[in-house]
Amino acid sequence: MASRRIKVDKPFLIITVILAITGFFIFSSASLGLLAKSNSNYSNVAFSQTVLGLFAGTIAMIIATRLDPRILKKSAFYLLFAAIILNILVLMPDIGFEYGGARRWIMLGGISFQPSEILKLGFIIYFAAWAAGAKEKIKTFSYGLLPLIVLLAICGFLLLKQPDTDALMVIVTTSLAMFLSAGGRWRHILLIILILATGVAFLAYSRPYVRQRISTYLHPQADALGASYQIQQSLIAIGSGGLFGAGFGQSVQKFTYLPEPVGDSIFAVAAEEFGFVGSVILIAIFVLFASLGLKIAVRAQDTFGRLTVVGIVIMIVSQAFVNIGAMLGVIPLSGITLPFVSHGGTSLFISLFEAGIVLSISKSQRS
Repeated sequence: MASRRIKVDKPFLIITVILAITGFFIFSSASLGLLAKSNSNYSNVAFSQTVLGLFAGTIAMIIATRLDPRILKKSAFYLLFAAIILNILVLMPDIGFEYGGARRWIMLGGISFQPSEILKLGFIIYFAAWAAGAKEKIKTFSYGLLPLIVLLAICGFLLLKQPDTDALMVIVTTSLAMFLSAGGRWRHILLIILILATGVAFLAYSRPYVRQRISTYLHPQADALGASYQIQQSLIAIGSGGLFGAGFGQSVQKFTYLPEPVGDSIFAVAAEEFGFVGSVILIAIFVLFASLGLKIAVRAQDTFGRLTVVGIVIMIVSQAFVNIGAMLGVIPLSGITLPFVSHGGTSLFISLFEAGIVLSISKSQRS
Protein backbone atom coordinates (compact mmCIF):
# COMPACT_ATOMS: atom_id res chain seq x y z
CA MET A 1 0.00 0.00 0.00
CA ALA A 2 1.36 3.43 -0.88
CA SER A 3 2.49 5.70 1.91
CA ARG A 4 2.38 9.45 2.19
CA ARG A 5 4.10 12.03 4.30
CA ILE A 6 1.88 13.67 6.88
CA LYS A 7 2.27 15.95 9.87
CA VAL A 8 2.45 14.66 13.41
CA ASP A 9 -0.65 12.93 14.73
CA LYS A 10 -2.55 15.86 16.25
CA PRO A 11 -4.91 13.84 18.50
CA PHE A 12 -1.93 12.11 20.15
CA LEU A 13 -0.11 15.43 20.49
CA ILE A 14 -3.16 17.01 22.11
CA ILE A 15 -3.69 14.15 24.60
CA THR A 16 0.01 14.25 25.51
CA VAL A 17 -0.17 17.98 26.19
CA ILE A 18 -3.36 17.50 28.25
CA LEU A 19 -1.70 14.73 30.24
CA ALA A 20 1.43 16.80 30.90
CA ILE A 21 -0.54 19.89 31.97
CA THR A 22 -2.96 17.87 34.12
CA GLY A 23 -0.05 16.07 35.74
CA PHE A 24 1.74 19.32 36.47
CA PHE A 25 -1.31 20.85 38.19
CA ILE A 26 -1.81 17.73 40.32
CA PHE A 27 1.89 17.75 41.22
CA SER A 28 1.75 21.48 42.08
CA SER A 29 -0.94 20.84 44.67
CA ALA A 30 0.57 17.62 46.03
CA SER A 31 4.00 19.22 46.45
CA LEU A 32 2.56 21.69 48.99
CA GLY A 33 2.42 18.74 51.36
CA LEU A 34 6.21 18.83 51.53
CA LEU A 35 6.04 22.20 53.30
CA ALA A 36 4.61 20.47 56.36
CA LYS A 37 7.84 18.53 56.83
CA SER A 38 10.62 19.98 58.94
CA ASN A 39 13.30 18.91 56.45
CA SER A 40 11.36 20.00 53.39
CA ASN A 41 13.17 19.96 50.04
CA TYR A 42 10.29 21.71 48.29
CA SER A 43 12.44 24.08 46.23
CA ASN A 44 14.60 21.27 44.84
CA VAL A 45 11.57 19.13 44.02
CA ALA A 46 9.76 22.03 42.32
CA PHE A 47 12.86 22.98 40.32
CA SER A 48 13.45 19.41 39.19
CA GLN A 49 9.86 18.87 38.06
CA THR A 50 9.38 22.28 36.44
CA VAL A 51 12.70 23.07 34.80
CA LEU A 52 14.34 19.68 34.27
CA GLY A 53 11.12 17.76 33.72
CA LEU A 54 8.44 19.88 32.11
CA PHE A 55 10.49 22.63 30.42
CA ALA A 56 13.48 20.58 29.26
CA GLY A 57 11.18 17.63 28.50
CA THR A 58 9.02 19.77 26.23
CA ILE A 59 12.10 20.86 24.30
CA ALA A 60 13.19 17.21 24.10
CA MET A 61 9.76 16.22 22.77
CA ILE A 62 9.93 18.88 20.05
CA ILE A 63 13.41 17.69 19.05
CA ALA A 64 12.25 14.05 19.05
CA THR A 65 9.38 14.83 16.67
CA ARG A 66 11.98 15.94 14.13
CA LEU A 67 14.15 12.88 14.66
CA ASP A 68 14.25 10.38 11.81
CA PRO A 69 13.26 6.94 13.23
CA ARG A 70 15.92 5.38 11.00
CA ILE A 71 18.57 7.18 13.06
CA LEU A 72 17.10 5.65 16.23
CA LYS A 73 17.18 2.21 14.66
CA LYS A 74 20.84 2.58 13.64
CA SER A 75 21.74 3.89 17.10
CA ALA A 76 19.80 1.22 19.02
CA PHE A 77 22.82 -0.76 20.20
CA TYR A 78 24.72 2.34 21.32
CA LEU A 79 21.70 3.66 23.23
CA LEU A 80 21.26 0.37 25.07
CA PHE A 81 25.00 0.12 25.74
CA ALA A 82 25.07 3.67 27.19
CA ALA A 83 22.04 2.85 29.36
CA ILE A 84 23.75 -0.28 30.68
CA ILE A 85 26.92 1.66 31.51
CA LEU A 86 24.90 4.29 33.38
CA ASN A 87 23.14 1.59 35.39
CA ILE A 88 26.49 0.07 36.27
CA LEU A 89 27.82 3.47 37.34
CA VAL A 90 24.85 4.03 39.65
CA LEU A 91 26.09 1.09 41.72
CA MET A 92 29.48 2.75 42.26
CA PRO A 93 29.76 4.25 45.79
CA ASP A 94 31.31 7.54 44.64
CA ILE A 95 28.93 8.05 41.70
CA GLY A 96 25.50 6.70 42.58
CA PHE A 97 23.76 7.80 45.77
CA GLU A 98 21.34 6.04 48.04
CA TYR A 99 17.91 7.14 49.24
CA GLY A 100 15.37 5.09 51.16
CA GLY A 101 17.55 1.98 51.05
CA ALA A 102 17.92 1.99 47.26
CA ARG A 103 20.80 3.16 45.06
CA ARG A 104 19.03 4.37 41.90
CA TRP A 105 20.33 7.88 41.24
CA ILE A 106 23.42 9.57 39.85
CA MET A 107 24.30 13.11 40.90
CA LEU A 108 25.96 15.40 38.34
CA GLY A 109 26.51 19.07 39.06
CA GLY A 110 23.95 19.09 41.84
CA ILE A 111 21.32 17.51 39.56
CA SER A 112 20.18 13.92 40.07
CA PHE A 113 18.79 11.59 37.43
CA GLN A 114 17.60 7.98 37.41
CA PRO A 115 19.44 5.74 34.89
CA SER A 116 16.71 3.08 34.98
CA GLU A 117 14.46 5.46 32.99
CA ILE A 118 17.07 5.52 30.22
CA LEU A 119 17.39 1.72 30.41
CA LYS A 120 13.65 1.35 29.78
CA LEU A 121 13.90 3.41 26.59
CA GLY A 122 17.14 1.71 25.52
CA PHE A 123 15.49 -1.68 25.90
CA ILE A 124 12.50 -0.67 23.78
CA ILE A 125 14.58 0.80 20.95
CA TYR A 126 17.05 -2.09 20.85
CA PHE A 127 14.48 -4.88 20.98
CA ALA A 128 12.35 -3.14 18.34
CA ALA A 129 15.42 -2.94 16.08
CA TRP A 130 16.31 -6.57 16.76
CA ALA A 131 12.79 -7.85 16.10
CA ALA A 132 12.52 -5.78 12.92
CA GLY A 133 15.72 -7.39 11.65
CA ALA A 134 14.71 -10.90 12.70
CA LYS A 135 11.35 -10.68 10.87
CA GLU A 136 9.75 -14.16 10.70
CA LYS A 137 12.70 -15.65 12.60
CA ILE A 138 11.25 -13.98 15.71
CA LYS A 139 9.13 -17.14 16.02
CA THR A 140 12.25 -19.26 16.56
CA PHE A 141 14.06 -19.85 19.82
CA SER A 142 17.43 -18.55 18.58
CA TYR A 143 16.23 -15.25 17.07
CA GLY A 144 13.19 -14.61 19.22
CA LEU A 145 12.98 -16.06 22.71
CA LEU A 146 16.70 -16.38 23.46
CA PRO A 147 17.64 -12.73 22.67
CA LEU A 148 14.66 -11.55 24.73
CA ILE A 149 15.67 -13.70 27.70
CA VAL A 150 19.26 -12.43 27.47
CA LEU A 151 18.09 -8.80 27.38
CA LEU A 152 15.75 -9.33 30.33
CA ALA A 153 18.51 -11.10 32.26
CA ILE A 154 20.88 -8.14 31.76
CA CYS A 155 18.21 -5.63 32.79
CA GLY A 156 17.15 -7.83 35.68
CA PHE A 157 20.67 -8.12 37.07
CA LEU A 158 21.25 -4.36 36.93
CA LEU A 159 17.86 -3.37 38.35
CA LEU A 160 17.78 -5.95 41.14
CA LYS A 161 21.18 -4.75 42.32
CA GLN A 162 19.81 -1.22 42.87
CA PRO A 163 17.17 -2.64 43.79
CA ASP A 164 14.39 -1.50 41.46
CA THR A 165 11.97 -4.39 41.01
CA ASP A 166 9.24 -2.01 39.84
CA ALA A 167 11.22 -0.87 36.80
CA LEU A 168 12.02 -4.51 36.01
CA MET A 169 8.34 -5.46 36.11
CA VAL A 170 7.52 -2.61 33.73
CA ILE A 171 10.26 -3.74 31.32
CA VAL A 172 9.00 -7.34 31.45
CA THR A 173 5.40 -6.27 30.75
CA THR A 174 6.55 -4.07 27.88
CA SER A 175 8.74 -6.81 26.43
CA LEU A 176 5.85 -9.29 26.35
CA ALA A 177 3.64 -6.79 24.49
CA MET A 178 6.41 -6.06 21.98
CA PHE A 179 7.27 -9.75 21.53
CA LEU A 180 3.63 -10.60 20.85
CA SER A 181 3.28 -7.68 18.41
CA ALA A 182 6.42 -8.84 16.58
CA GLY A 183 4.87 -12.24 15.97
CA GLY A 184 6.39 -14.19 18.85
CA ARG A 185 4.86 -17.57 19.67
CA TRP A 186 2.41 -17.88 22.53
CA ARG A 187 4.25 -20.86 23.98
CA HIS A 188 7.38 -18.71 24.23
CA ILE A 189 5.38 -16.00 26.00
CA LEU A 190 3.95 -18.55 28.43
CA LEU A 191 7.48 -19.80 29.11
CA ILE A 192 8.61 -16.25 29.96
CA ILE A 193 5.61 -15.85 32.28
CA LEU A 194 6.53 -19.13 33.99
CA ILE A 195 10.12 -17.95 34.43
CA LEU A 196 8.80 -14.63 35.76
CA ALA A 197 6.50 -16.35 38.26
CA THR A 198 9.42 -18.46 39.47
CA GLY A 199 11.54 -15.32 39.78
CA VAL A 200 8.87 -13.52 41.82
CA ALA A 201 8.60 -16.53 44.14
CA PHE A 202 12.38 -16.52 44.60
CA LEU A 203 12.41 -12.78 45.30
CA ALA A 204 9.61 -13.17 47.83
CA TYR A 205 11.67 -15.88 49.55
CA SER A 206 15.02 -14.09 49.44
CA ARG A 207 14.03 -10.42 49.84
CA PRO A 208 11.95 -9.45 52.90
CA TYR A 209 10.56 -6.25 51.35
CA VAL A 210 8.98 -8.21 48.46
CA ARG A 211 7.50 -10.71 50.90
CA GLN A 212 6.18 -7.84 53.02
CA ARG A 213 4.44 -6.25 50.02
CA ILE A 214 2.62 -9.49 49.27
CA SER A 215 1.68 -9.98 52.93
CA THR A 216 0.41 -6.39 53.17
CA TYR A 217 -1.72 -6.90 50.07
CA LEU A 218 -3.28 -10.09 51.45
CA HIS A 219 -3.76 -8.66 54.97
CA PRO A 220 -4.06 -4.84 54.63
CA GLN A 221 -5.50 -4.44 58.14
CA ALA A 222 -2.78 -6.43 59.90
CA ASP A 223 -0.32 -3.58 60.56
CA ALA A 224 -2.15 -0.30 59.98
CA LEU A 225 0.58 1.78 61.64
CA GLY A 226 3.45 -0.13 60.04
CA ALA A 227 3.65 -1.99 56.73
CA SER A 228 0.01 -1.21 55.83
CA TYR A 229 0.22 2.48 56.75
CA GLN A 230 0.60 3.82 53.21
CA ILE A 231 -2.26 1.84 51.69
CA GLN A 232 -4.51 2.71 54.65
CA GLN A 233 -3.80 6.44 54.29
CA SER A 234 -4.24 6.20 50.52
CA LEU A 235 -7.68 4.61 50.88
CA ILE A 236 -8.67 7.27 53.42
CA ALA A 237 -7.66 10.00 50.97
CA ILE A 238 -9.50 8.38 48.06
CA GLY A 239 -12.61 7.77 50.15
CA SER A 240 -12.57 11.33 51.47
CA GLY A 241 -12.77 12.67 47.92
CA GLY A 242 -16.31 11.45 47.45
CA LEU A 243 -17.94 12.17 44.11
CA PHE A 244 -16.45 15.56 43.20
CA GLY A 245 -13.58 15.95 45.69
CA ALA A 246 -12.57 18.58 48.21
CA GLY A 247 -11.25 20.95 45.53
CA PHE A 248 -7.85 21.87 44.12
CA GLY A 249 -5.26 22.28 46.87
CA GLN A 250 -7.65 21.10 49.60
CA SER A 251 -6.20 17.64 50.29
CA VAL A 252 -5.59 16.96 53.97
CA GLN A 253 -3.81 13.62 53.58
CA LYS A 254 -0.88 15.17 51.69
CA PHE A 255 0.15 16.99 54.88
CA THR A 256 2.24 14.45 56.85
CA TYR A 257 -0.23 11.56 56.45
CA LEU A 258 0.67 10.15 53.02
CA PRO A 259 4.34 9.04 53.05
CA GLU A 260 5.05 10.07 49.43
CA PRO A 261 2.47 12.70 48.38
CA VAL A 262 4.46 13.69 45.28
CA GLY A 263 5.69 10.15 44.60
CA ASP A 264 3.74 6.92 44.32
CA SER A 265 0.88 8.29 46.51
CA ILE A 266 0.06 11.20 44.22
CA PHE A 267 -3.04 9.52 42.75
CA ALA A 268 -4.52 9.44 46.26
CA VAL A 269 -4.00 13.22 46.52
CA ALA A 270 -5.67 13.72 43.14
CA ALA A 271 -8.60 11.49 44.14
CA GLU A 272 -9.10 13.41 47.40
CA GLU A 273 -9.11 16.78 45.64
CA PHE A 274 -11.05 15.87 42.48
CA GLY A 275 -13.13 12.95 43.70
CA PHE A 276 -14.43 9.96 41.78
CA VAL A 277 -15.26 12.04 38.72
CA GLY A 278 -11.79 13.57 38.54
CA SER A 279 -10.14 10.17 39.06
CA VAL A 280 -12.16 8.66 36.23
CA ILE A 281 -11.23 11.55 33.95
CA LEU A 282 -7.52 11.05 34.74
CA ILE A 283 -7.79 7.32 34.03
CA ALA A 284 -9.70 8.11 30.81
CA ILE A 285 -6.85 10.38 29.68
CA PHE A 286 -4.39 7.49 30.07
CA VAL A 287 -6.78 5.14 28.22
CA LEU A 288 -7.09 7.65 25.38
CA PHE A 289 -3.30 8.07 25.34
CA ALA A 290 -2.99 4.29 24.91
CA SER A 291 -5.74 4.09 22.30
CA LEU A 292 -4.34 6.88 20.13
CA GLY A 293 -0.80 5.58 20.53
CA LEU A 294 -1.68 2.04 19.50
CA LYS A 295 -3.60 3.45 16.53
CA ILE A 296 -0.34 5.06 15.39
CA ALA A 297 1.40 1.70 15.87
CA VAL A 298 -1.13 -0.08 13.65
CA ARG A 299 -0.60 2.47 10.89
CA ALA A 300 3.20 2.65 11.21
CA GLN A 301 5.13 2.17 7.98
CA ASP A 302 7.56 -0.45 9.22
CA THR A 303 8.05 -3.05 11.93
CA PHE A 304 10.59 -0.99 13.88
CA GLY A 305 8.23 1.99 14.11
CA ARG A 306 5.28 -0.20 15.09
CA LEU A 307 7.16 -2.03 17.83
CA THR A 308 8.75 1.15 19.19
CA VAL A 309 5.35 2.81 19.56
CA VAL A 310 3.85 -0.32 21.15
CA GLY A 311 6.73 -0.46 23.61
CA ILE A 312 6.55 3.21 24.60
CA VAL A 313 2.77 3.30 24.96
CA ILE A 314 2.49 0.02 26.87
CA MET A 315 5.35 0.99 29.17
CA ILE A 316 3.82 4.33 30.14
CA VAL A 317 0.24 3.12 30.50
CA SER A 318 1.07 -0.13 32.31
CA GLN A 319 3.13 1.85 34.82
CA ALA A 320 0.21 4.23 35.31
CA PHE A 321 -2.29 1.46 35.94
CA VAL A 322 0.08 -0.40 38.29
CA ASN A 323 0.42 2.81 40.33
CA ILE A 324 -3.32 3.47 40.39
CA GLY A 325 -4.15 -0.16 41.13
CA ALA A 326 -1.72 -0.18 44.05
CA MET A 327 -3.23 3.00 45.53
CA LEU A 328 -6.69 1.42 45.26
CA GLY A 329 -5.47 -1.75 46.93
CA VAL A 330 -6.41 -4.05 44.04
CA ILE A 331 -2.77 -5.09 43.47
CA PRO A 332 0.22 -5.18 45.84
CA LEU A 333 1.83 -1.84 46.70
CA SER A 334 4.75 -1.39 44.32
CA GLY A 335 6.30 2.02 44.90
CA ILE A 336 6.09 2.72 41.19
CA THR A 337 5.28 6.33 40.27
CA LEU A 338 2.53 7.76 38.06
CA PRO A 339 3.95 8.87 34.67
CA PHE A 340 3.57 12.58 33.80
CA VAL A 341 2.23 13.24 37.32
CA SER A 342 4.54 12.03 40.10
CA HIS A 343 7.73 13.82 41.03
CA GLY A 344 10.72 12.77 38.95
CA GLY A 345 12.48 15.13 36.59
CA THR A 346 14.15 12.26 34.73
CA SER A 347 10.87 10.35 34.38
CA LEU A 348 8.94 13.35 33.05
CA PHE A 349 11.79 14.31 30.70
CA ILE A 350 12.03 10.78 29.27
CA SER A 351 8.23 10.40 29.03
CA LEU A 352 7.94 13.59 26.97
CA PHE A 353 10.91 12.55 24.83
CA GLU A 354 9.25 9.18 24.23
CA ALA A 355 6.00 10.90 23.25
CA GLY A 356 8.06 12.89 20.75
CA ILE A 357 9.39 9.64 19.27
CA VAL A 358 5.82 8.38 18.84
CA LEU A 359 4.91 11.65 17.12
CA SER A 360 7.95 11.34 14.85
CA ILE A 361 6.85 7.84 13.80
CA SER A 362 3.32 9.13 13.25
CA LYS A 363 4.58 11.51 10.57
CA SER A 364 4.93 8.61 8.17
CA GLN A 365 1.94 6.28 8.27
CA ARG A 366 0.07 3.99 5.92
CA SER A 367 -2.72 5.77 4.13
